[in-house]
Amino acid sequence: MKTLFSTILVALLSLVTSAQADTLDDIRKAGTVRIAIDTAIPPFGMTDDNMQPAGSDVDTARLLAEDLGVKLEIVTTTGPTRIPTLQTNKADLVVSTLSITPDRAKVIDFSIPYADHPSVVGALKGLAISSYADLAGKKVAVVRGTTQDTDLTREAKGAQLVRYEDDATMALAFASGQVDILATARSLLPAISKKNPARTAESRITMQTNYLAIGLRKNEPALKAWVDNWVKTNLQNGKLGAIYKKWHGVDIPVDQLLKVGG
Repeated sequence: MKTLFSTILVALLSLVTSAQADTLDDIRKAGTVRIAIDTAIPPFGMTDDNMQPAGSDVDTARLLAEDLGVKLEIVTTTGPTRIPTLQTNKADLVVSTLSITPDRAKVIDFSIPYADHPSVVGALKGLAISSYADLAGKKVAVVRGTTQDTDLTREAKGAQLVRYEDDATMALAFASGQVDILATARSLLPAISKKNPARTAESRITMQTNYLAIGLRKNEPALKAWVDNWVKTNLQNGKLGAIYKKWHGVDIPVDQLLKVGG
């Protein structure tokens, strides 16, 4: 009986270990990695003049697929659907301005961070806003389910939050005058302002500096180890920094990112 129990236990442990390694093995066997990216959040993700995906997250995903030795399949997503897309196995990884947060870490795993991502409250030029208290009674646009949404809900109690499903819709709302204040990534303010130069969005409040990481499903130790090593290697060799500088015009703090990543 003891021998039978031991045999069953070994078999079960073997199955668990095999399942944990499946995603990385499956990616290599399929010759394709499916990466979820929001292509409506420039300059991280967008479509170019030829209607092809472009942006810093797109280039990051392309580099990852190239180094993994497989083809890249971009799975189009939005802010609210990034994690569900991963959890329902519609994508193997998420490279889509995904900030590391305690709540998200309960349901998915993160790589070490590959970039930083300051969040700000931006406002129409001329509006006197310098603190959360100044938002009381005012409409503030935000993308549903983002860290900016969470922070505003907690900090700006008197604000009237207007939630949109993606950054592109929120940007159009600002450009058309539906809202004069919005919470978003600092890097997106120039692109938002370009939609209507008469309505320039200027940074007013720095909410927090988030760290962007690659998202993957829980219990994938082989895949996580490979992705972590890939991020570390490409931070150190400057490739990830070059991608970010190309699209955002600023340097990423490599030493800080490596420190955060442990």
